[in-house]
Amino acid sequence: MSKPICSMTGREFEHGDGIWDDGEWISWEWINTQLEDEPLDSLCEIEHAPSREEFPYRILEHTEIFYELVSLAERYYENTGRYLQVWGELGEMYAEIEFGLRRHASMHPGSDGTIRGELVEVKTISPEKASDRVVVKRCGDFSKLLIVKIDRDFQFQAKLFDRSSLRGGVGPYYKARFSTPESS
Repeated sequence: MSKPICSMTGREFEHGDGIWDDGEWISWEWINTQLEDEPLDSLCEIEHAPSREEFPYRILEHTEIFYELVSLAERYYENTGRYLQVWGELGEMYAEIEFGLRRHASMHPGSDGTIRGELVEVKTISPEKASDRVVVKRCGDFSKLLIVKIDRDFQFQAKLFDRSSLRGGVGPYYKARFSTPESS
């Protein structure tokens, strides 16, 4: 029997020295490097550094990048009065950190990734949007809808809805609200 290969490092490891997660092998060696406390020191320089309780599924470096992007978007707005159009990417990164979203490869049709093995579509509401509604294609291959809302102070909130609770919309689209999955 061949040795498993860690999808994060590309290195072989012995059976029992890793886990099978969402269709791929991940070595305990790689996981342990992500859980070391030392990288948290670098997060202390970030103004809104998260605690482990706030972001239980995070990978430390990815979280650092997320906060740097949010900080850059905030600075850009302060400097120009215009928003940097990175909302979808920030929403999906937040979903990775906060909910453990495992994203599909780019341009994957039907959903953005999985959370605990369920297909998830992520929709982001930007500070520019007056409404808390999103539109989602009915033909999408997802069982959960995650709506991420970013306010004018660059604060993030998110809610996860079952697809079965989506009722609004006509034709090929559902309409959903951040406050409730039904539309009015």
